[in-house]
Amino acid sequence: MQYRKFNTLQWKASALGLSTLSLPLSENSNQFEESELIEIISYCLDQGVNYLDLGYPYYPARQQKLSQLVSSALRKTNRANVKIALTLPSHSIRVYADFDQHLNEQLQWLNLERVDFCLLGRLNRDGWAQLKNAGVLNWLERAKEDGRVAEVGFSFHDSYQVLKEIIASYDRWCVSQFQYSFMDTDHVPGSSGIKYAFNQGLAVVVSEPLRRKRLIKNIPEAVKIIWETASRDYSPAEWALRWAWNHPEVSVVLGEISTLAEAGEQVALAEKAEPENLSIRDLVMFGKIKEAYEALKPIPCPTCRPCMPCPKGIDVPRIFEIYNDALMYGDTQTARQIFAAEGHRPELCDACGRCERFCTKKLSIIEYLKQVRQLLESE
Repeated sequence: MQYRKFNTLQWKASALGLSTLSLPLSENSNQFEESELIEIISYCLDQGVNYLDLGYPYYPARQQKLSQLVSSALRKTNRANVKIALTLPSHSIRVYADFDQHLNEQLQWLNLERVDFCLLGRLNRDGWAQLKNAGVLNWLERAKEDGRVAEVGFSFHDSYQVLKEIIASYDRWCVSQFQYSFMDTDHVPGSSGIKYAFNQGLAVVVSEPLRRKRLIKNIPEAVKIIWETASRDYSPAEWALRWAWNHPEVSVVLGEISTLAEAGEQVALAEKAEPENLSIRDLVMFGKIKEAYEALKPIPCPTCRPCMPCPKGIDVPRIFEIYNDALMYGDTQTARQIFAAEGHRPELCDACGRCERFCTKKLSIIEYLKQVRQLLESE
């Protein structure tokens, strides 16, 4: 396993991290299924993975079970060098007491008194304003001082300027996490955001390097043709992971691991994928693949967000992003899962037209929301 510098900590992080979000846990899981997941977690730890991310707790019951499985796996390995990151559900925090409730609950599930990294989940401009009103900066200090949290950070999904504002708001951030694949070079906050966070001294963790595996399944013909021109005989999954590891700013890439076989493949890749391992030719190929996918995007929304905030709380850019991804990647099922997990409510639209007045692209947002509902709210 290769290890990379992580902020200013003496500890170095494994280039591959394990995200429990990708582990397949059914609602009525049995002992056999759970033992298989413990085997995957234990294998990764035994192979040198030392960064465990519990992900955004969209579904508390599932999060509780996964946390307990992680706790079971940790009892079977050397915990000393393994660090755990948990995430607070920012969308559920309204008042100061909510911070403690969500942190203490997850610590209890993990059977821990202290967590290594506590992240504020999926921050954007609206969520950050909400957390500040709830007293987040005071709470971060208190959680560190009382020993429940060693280091703090955030996951982020908004523009470069908003990222700068959040980083400037607090001088003890340790870690930043971004959805980052070769499709995200100029997208919330893109390569410039990754570099900015790194240059400000934050460790950078990358999630969804395979876009929830949508970059490696149902590949469009136009994209297949470009993959066939590749300089080396790698699978699309290996190429995508190598692309993420290519960035020297990145400390950890969270693998999208669902099976023991995938764990073995991604661990093997992490042992040899160095920073700056790709050639100019390789990077040009990735640019062409990105263009081929984006040509399939039905709504030309740049996620610039002047349309926000919506008086009804509808996150228009994010909803359009999920809808576009469904059609770009030919995977409506995953899009529906994300749409439901994030709790979007486009049916609340009362056609006031505020968003359309401020849209820089003059999009017919109200009509597009109707199309979104037809696709993503269907069974």
